[in-house]
Amino acid sequence: MKGFGRYVSRHLALFLAFVCGLALCNVLIFGAVFRNVIFPGEDAASPAGLLEETAAACSREKITEEMAEKLREQEIWAMFLDETGTCVWNVELPEEIPMHFSIQEVAVFSKGYLADYPVFVWDAGDGLLVLGYPKDSYTKLLSNYYPISVVRRFPAYCTLMLAADLLAVFAAYTFSKRRILKNTEPVIGAIEGLAKGEPTALSIRGELSGVADSINRAGELLRGQQEARANWIRGVSHDIRTPLSMILGYAGRIAQNADAGEEVREQAVRIQRQSVRIRELVEDLNLVSKLEYDMQPLQKENVRAAKLLRSYAARLLNQGIPEGCAVELEVAPKMESRTLSCDARLLTRAISNLVQNSFRHNPQGCTVTLGLEGDERETVLFVADDGVGISEEKRRELEKKPHYLESMDEELNLRHGMGLLLVRKITEAHGGRMELESEQGKGCKVRLKFIKNIQNTQKRIANL
Repeated sequence: MKGFGRYVSRHLALFLAFVCGLALCNVLIFGAVFRNVIFPGEDAASPAGLLEETAAACSREKITEEMAEKLREQEIWAMFLDETGTCVWNVELPEEIPMHFSIQEVAVFSKGYLADYPVFVWDAGDGLLVLGYPKDSYTKLLSNYYPISVVRRFPAYCTLMLAADLLAVFAAYTFSKRRILKNTEPVIGAIEGLAKGEPTALSIRGELSGVADSINRAGELLRGQQEARANWIRGVSHDIRTPLSMILGYAGRIAQNADAGEEVREQAVRIQRQSVRIRELVEDLNLVSKLEYDMQPLQKENVRAAKLLRSYAARLLNQGIPEGCAVELEVAPKMESRTLSCDARLLTRAISNLVQNSFRHNPQGCTVTLGLEGDERETVLFVADDGVGISEEKRRELEKKPHYLESMDEELNLRHGMGLLLVRKITEAHGGRMELESEQGKGCKVRLKFIKNIQNTQKRIANL
């Protein structure tokens, strides 16, 4: 996964570079917008520049007419104070401004305002030059003068820049997200497939090619293990059939041999019964393996679900059911014409497994109900009984891992959950899902739910 680490590191580095570039752009834009405020001395129109220009154009006695006219055009007044604080000359001096100032008064207004006029002071050597700007034109912050128009624009500027930064970050996030998802979605999908036991093959170029190669190797390994397991199960199933058939044959002869003792014949019958259970277990195991690894071909056709249930119920009753048991059929009227695209043989096998589970787990007898319900969207086949049911703990255990072995008596009359696992695999192979509902002492109900348009979502499964 070194390639994945490099991929993430590269994108983090790009994001960091983007943030640094954005910060630099903010600084440059701020400097361009507020250049005259940051460097006021470089601009002749700034207070400092105009003050210096005025000082050069005036003396203790007078000011040039050109400079006075320039000040009037900008609505700036001026005055020149001698060593005693008396005004020697002035240009457009407001009426509220006195003509004489004490040293204390000069010290106060030289630092800020005079009668609410922002003032700027120049030491001319033989006196003090004072320029007064219009009220509300400049404000003083931290011993510096700033145009009030700039101060008023500053919050709007900050808001605009913040919005622009957020927009840029969002755009970068969206672009990066799309790019990352485009590159990583196949990898994540392949990993999820491996987690489900589905080998996948990735073809990715660039930074994640190493990760893709690792996943492909894991997929090949998983595929080989699955094939080995399936082949082993198929081989064992085949090898068991012959000796099992011999055991059944010999046991049958012994059970029918009148010369054998009663106890011997009873033992032969038990051997026959357990041999049949072993054969069923092997068949279920083989079929589950084929379904799990997509090795079981589905012979699909459009089948009326109600007809499938009735046919199975009739065959079941003709074959005979255990003593104390009964079979009922419940088909909702609106479901009479509902069809499913399915492998009728496998779906019947699933229903049969559920029915036989009900018979086997309720030796005292029970009523088994085969039913069909649903709505416009869903078709639900269910098998329910009114038997002993199962506990909540056992139900959760079956949902997590529906395969267990449990000895019912000292004769090793084993029951197993392979039938329930097979039902689930058959249902999932048809695009449906199985739900188990049960309560201790109140029976058990298993629903097989299929989306109505199942015939439009065919699952392609390779033939053996």
